[in-house]
Amino acid sequence: MSSITATEGRAPRSGAIIGVLASAGIVVSVMQTLIVPLISELPTLLHASASNASWAVTATLLAGAVATPVMGRLGDMYGKRRMLMLNLFLLIAGSLVSALSSSLTPMIVGRALQGCAMAVIPLGISVMRDELPPERLGSAMALMSSSIGIGGALGLPLSALIAQHANWHVLFWASAGLGAVVALLVRMLVPESPVRSGGHFDAVGALGLTAGLLSLLIAISKGGDWGWVSGTTLGLFAAAVVVLVAWGWWELRTTDPLVDLRTTARRQVLLTNISSVVIGFAMYGMNLLVPQLLELPKATGFGLGQSLVAAGMIIAPAGLVMMAVSPMSARLSASSGPKVSLLTGALVIAVGYGLGLGLMSHVWGLLLMACVIGAGIAFSYAAMPALIMSAVPTSETAAANGLNTLMRSIGSSSSAAVIGVILAHQTTSFGQAVIPSEHGFRIGFVLCGVVALLAAALTLAIPGRKKAKRPEAAQHAVVRTEDSSLEASGTTAV
Repeated sequence: MSSITATEGRAPRSGAIIGVLASAGIVVSVMQTLIVPLISELPTLLHASASNASWAVTATLLAGAVATPVMGRLGDMYGKRRMLMLNLFLLIAGSLVSALSSSLTPMIVGRALQGCAMAVIPLGISVMRDELPPERLGSAMALMSSSIGIGGALGLPLSALIAQHANWHVLFWASAGLGAVVALLVRMLVPESPVRSGGHFDAVGALGLTAGLLSLLIAISKGGDWGWVSGTTLGLFAAAVVVLVAWGWWELRTTDPLVDLRTTARRQVLLTNISSVVIGFAMYGMNLLVPQLLELPKATGFGLGQSLVAAGMIIAPAGLVMMAVSPMSARLSASSGPKVSLLTGALVIAVGYGLGLGLMSHVWGLLLMACVIGAGIAFSYAAMPALIMSAVPTSETAAANGLNTLMRSIGSSSSAAVIGVILAHQTTSFGQAVIPSEHGFRIGFVLCGVVALLAAALTLAIPGRKKAKRPEAAQHAVVRTEDSSLEASGTTAV
């Protein structure tokens, strides 16, 4: 009776919770694209070399990768809404620092603070699992998980429009304002989850993961600038391997690990995370290839001669498609299991890249390609949290979703590095300039399509069910199991 009453009590406000959390995810992902229209102008704006100015982009990626699993664990321990608020305050602070800066160092600091807010998405998914009635949970998680793609697609044309018609600092003032509005709404409308894991924070594990990830991602992000066989790049890759192996040894032996590697090693969780890396690679490929192809001059013979704003507007409908398809993915997961939804998404992404190969000489063709890939991303991203959370205890959902989000980031970083190398080596002369060749873009499309098919193959190896387990029932089952274990050991749940 008490369980029914609790569900009925939170049902009327579930729509507000979904709307606020999804808005928070979209704002955070818009933040990532803010600086894209300024990339070519950053050296001049920040009085720095092109190589150094690129750290304004890299810093956000690195900070997000490190903060996401750490904030997830802290959310499980001390409260998910509390960590949500902290992340939104970091977004606001970073936006203000960037808005007030005109040199490289404060811009890097501001962008790193903004990057820490990427943990909002996995934390929001975990709040939904704890607070929403089962009939709304699937579609809500699908929307929240897809918000990173939705915000990226919608944010690019908006930021390009602002950058073209206003001072570039306005981008960061707008980011700070949006962050403040969302933080207020979270404070007013999102309840604190009562689910806690307890235990102590694994500071050694956090430092080890931070060092390993920084070594890995800096090598991936800057290897193209430094040279892939340079001493610095190879040294960072070697350091990443050594540190991450040592970190894994520590996590398996400490009482309260930052990441429960035994849970992570379960076949369903492990294969879903590997698939996330591959899907992240395929998703980011579209963001790298399509805008460049649209913006190259028509005189090249294959460029489409669009302005930055026009290119953003052509990609923007993909975000609307993601928003529309997310509920369909949730229904497919409910009827056939999230594995089927993830498989569908991977195959649709592959079809999108196939269309791109045949239609890359037409603006409408790239628009169609972006929308098809957007639909595939929505199916894929919506399925991932359902697969993860059906295989981990309720008290570890934020940490597990944080790790899954990290896997997507690693895929995106790898995509940027690999496609950057392809376009840098497949070039043609255009007047006095050297630009990527049509063949380079075709190789990029083929690679991303093949990667999407690889994701589909990995998905087939994930243990499947005829029907997805009802999330609320799964949650109660986990809680009962944990309570029984605690009673057997004579301890009390936190």
